[in-house]
Order: sequence, then C-alpha cells, then structure tokens
Amino acid sequence: MAFHVEGLIAIIVFYLLILMVGIWAAWKTKNSGNSEERSEAIIVGGRDIGLLVGGFTMTATWVGGGYINGTAEAVYVPNYGLAWAQAPIGYSLSLILGGLFFAKPMRSKGYVTMLDPFQQIYGKRMGGLIFIPALMGEMFWAAAIFSALGATISVIIDININISVIVSALIAILYTLVGGLYSVAYTDVVQLFCIFLGLWISVPFAMSHHAVADIGFTAVHTLFQKPWLGTVEADEVYTWIDNFLLLMMGGIPWQAYFQRVLSSSSATYAQVLSFLAAFGCLVMALPAILIGAIGASTDWNKTSYSLPDPKERQESDMILPIVLQYLCPVYISFFGLGAVSAAVMSSADSSILSASSMFARNIYQLSFRQNASDREIVWVMRITVFVFGAAATAMALLAKSVYGLWYLSSDLVYIIIFPQLLCVLFIKGTNTYGAMVGYVLGLIFRITGGEPYLYLQPLILYPGHYLEEDGIYRQRFPFKTFAMSISFFTNISISYLAKYLFESGTLPPKLDFLDAVVARHSEENMDKTILVKNENIKLDELAPVKPRQSLTLSSTFTNREALLDIASSPEGSSTEDNLQ
Repeated sequence: MAFHVEGLIAIIVFYLLILMVGIWAAWKTKNSGNSEERSEAIIVGGRDIGLLVGGFTMTATWVGGGYINGTAEAVYVPNYGLAWAQAPIGYSLSLILGGLFFAKPMRSKGYVTMLDPFQQIYGKRMGGLIFIPALMGEMFWAAAIFSALGATISVIIDININISVIVSALIAILYTLVGGLYSVAYTDVVQLFCIFLGLWISVPFAMSHHAVADIGFTAVHTLFQKPWLGTVEADEVYTWIDNFLLLMMGGIPWQAYFQRVLSSSSATYAQVLSFLAAFGCLVMALPAILIGAIGASTDWNKTSYSLPDPKERQESDMILPIVLQYLCPVYISFFGLGAVSAAVMSSADSSILSASSMFARNIYQLSFRQNASDREIVWVMRITVFVFGAAATAMALLAKSVYGLWYLSSDLVYIIIFPQLLCVLFIKGTNTYGAMVGYVLGLIFRITGGEPYLYLQPLILYPGHYLEEDGIYRQRFPFKTFAMSISFFTNISISYLAKYLFESGTLPPKLDFLDAVVARHSEENMDKTILVKNENIKLDELAPVKPRQSLTLSSTFTNREALLDIASSPEGSSTEDNLQ
C-alpha cells in the first residue's frame, strides 16, 4: 500500500484547525475571571460553560476513538454482533443516571473535582487511595483511544503507527497544556461536528460498494459470516448483565464527566447537559454500528483488501478504518479519517486534563501544599498534563484490543469508586474505616476473579466457570457486580460498627487512629459545613470547627456560588441561622 500524500495533508490541516481553536480558547481562559483563580479556570472553566458548548463537550468526552472503533468492532466480530455492542446504550444510561442523581448534589456544593467530597468526608488519606483507581481509569481510557487512532491512520495513509500516535498525542497535550477546560471544550465542538459529518458521509459510499451485500439480509442470515445482529446465549446472560452494569454504573464516577458537571453555570444546567449528552452518544453510535454491519456484509475477495478477511488476519479492531479505506472513494476515506482522529483527541484531552486536575488539587494542594499559590498549582497541572499524556501514549503503543482495554478501564472505577461515591453522597454516617475496608475487599474480589485480557488466572472459581483454549478460566458468574456490591455493603456495615464501638465506649478513643469517629473534625478530616444542603447530613451532626482549620482546609472547598445557592434556597434562611 502506497504512502498517501493527500491523506497526510488532510490530517495536517485538520490538526492545525484543532490547534488554532485550542490556542484561541487558551487566550479566553487567560482573560476570564480573576487571575488569582487561574487554576480553577483551567479545571472547571470559570463555571460558565453554557448549554451548547457544554452539551458538545460532554458528548465528545464519551464519543472517542474507543467508542467509535470499539462499537464497529463489536458489531463486526462474528461471535459478538450488535447484541454485544453494549457501550452506546450503557454509557447513555450512565449519563441519564448521572444527571438524575449525581449532577445536582455535586454541582450545588461548589466542588472543583470528583475527589473533593471523598477528602471532605473521609480525609486526605482516603482521597489519595481513591485517586489511584481514578488515575488508572483515565490512563487506560486515554491509551485505548490513542491506540484506536494509531490503527486508523496507519491503515489509511500507511505511515508508521508509532509516529501517528505520538504526533496526535502531542497536539492534544499541547492545547490542553495551555488552555485547560476551555481548550478541551471548544475543540470538542469542532471535533464532534467532524465526527458526525465524516462518518455519515462515509456510510452511503461504503454501503453502495459492489462487494457489500444487503445489511438487512446479513443481519439475520449467514452469508459471509454469522448474522451481525448477534445473539446472547443462555449461558452468557449473566456475563452480558455484568458487563452492561459495569458500563452503565461504572460510567458515572469519572472526573472527565464531573469536570463538565462542575463547569456548568448551574446545577440545573449540569443535569440538562447529562441528558443532552446521553442522546448525543446514541446518535453518534449509529454510523459506527452501520460500518460494523457493512464490514460483516462484505465479500472481501471482491475488494483490493482480498482474502483472508479482517477477522482471519486478526484485524477486527481496525474494521472501521478498513471499511473507509477499501469501500469508500479515496477523498471520502480521508474525510472519515479526520473524523476518527477527531474522536480520539476529543476524549484523550479530557482524560489527560482530568488526571492532572485531580493530582494538582487533591494530592498536591490539599494533601501536601495547602498554602500553595495559584501560580504554583497551575505549573503543577502543566507538568502533570505532559507526564500523564506521555504515559497514556506509551500504553497506547502496547495496546492489544480496543474493546478489551475499554472494559478494563471501567473495571476499577466501577468496583472501587462507584460504591464509595454512593456512600459519600447518599449514605448517612459512613466513615473512613468503612471506606478503607470496602476499598480493599472490592479490590481483592476483583483481582481474585481473574482477567483473561491480562492472562491472570482466577483464584476464586465461581459457578459456571469454564476453561478456554488459551488455558485461562473464564467466569460466567457476574463477579464484577458481586465485588462492587461487597465493597458497598462493607463500607456501610464497617462504618456503623466502628461508630457503635467508639461511641458506646467499647473501644477507647485513642484507638480511633484515623480520627473518623471520635474526632470527626481533626486535621485529617475536611470541614463538613459545605455539605449542609445534603439531606443525608443533618445540622445537628456538625461539630464545631476549629478556627485555625476553618481558615485553611474549609476555605479550600468554599465556593461563593454554592453559598449563594444555599442562601437563595427555600431552606436557606433556616440553614444560615443554624450555622450562625
């Protein structure tokens, strides 16, 4: 396959356009708000992201290279099909659930990152532990979509996959480095338009190719391979449910999502953005599903790709770029390539910014340098954007299956962070002891369940397990949801047990080494006064706050808009009176 100069030029032009929009947005960041609050402007965009830009950027956060390529791959692979392409429905439902239950309490408190409530309730040690799976999730996600980009570009314009990944990563890192959330949000608008136009323009040309059979016929009949609608066998139902719940509920506790929620101009806007993004995710999945169906309906011997077909060459994960390359006219395929590269950068930049935001604020500032200047925090964010971007790029070059890495990225978030987030927002009385034990047990039960993708044998063989040809046991039992449930209920039960033991005098106060029950407002725990609007935390639970601490840690969480929301709410006057 020859080197395509036209394709390279098209990519360069597109990347320059994205870079210009990112730099313009960086200028907008620099000229917005108080210069002393630049770090917050980088993280949450000054909290003035409107419905239009917010809807686009939240949609583009999920509609990435992994989403587009992975959905097409799942539909194309004979043993899976549309029945196993769970991401479009799963992530759309996760956005709806996030909007219904999580967006309002998070936005109304004026938090800056997803980890803020954990550090506020459970203390900085627990916040640091939660940061680990959150960081790994963002890195796995970014690596998966960078991998998708490398595969796409190398197929269509035949350049080295490593070069394509590295150059694309540098572009995304550069505009994220200088502009923060504004750059990410405004480039998302451009990228989403390109994805929509690029893929929808490509579909009619691919579908009308003489080697492609009627996709309606191949949906239910075997022609070149099994029907692309796919089936869920009786012994696979529990695995299907486990994976679906992982996507639906594990799609909520991501900093990339809450960064958009917390950047909204109001709590109501945050909810509306979630619902708009849910609809956008479904719409953007349609062309990817059709491209997977086209790939399954193609007689590859009638194309220049020839036989063996993509699945026999183990190139199923590249079915989308292969369809663009071999079933579309050359200029259409280049336009589609721009669309997929847009998809990749629109999610990669979000993940990189999310990871650096959590590190700079929750680890560096709140845990180690509480008196750090805003300028110092901005520089820490810039350094970590580069470091995390480089780490994701390195992992992308080692990725094997887009969809496998995609599932893996949600595992840790679903099993560890989701139950902790439920407890910290909605369960009254949970404390650091319960959170820590739940965290460890959830992790243990997930690891002992095995992971075929990492060739990790399970230590616990649940009912329905079977041995695969590669010598690795597979689990049919929904062990991921089981591990998440154990983490959730353990957090609650251990929290109440610890509270009873200390408050009843069974255990002396000196054994409360985490200061989670007896000394609820020690230096380790953040000031809880900002949480008074949450129905689960009553005012009579709030102990007096030490003056010295209220000038340091509590002021970190205080947000004028959140306090104004309290004052303007129906219960605001009584709340203020009680606080005084």
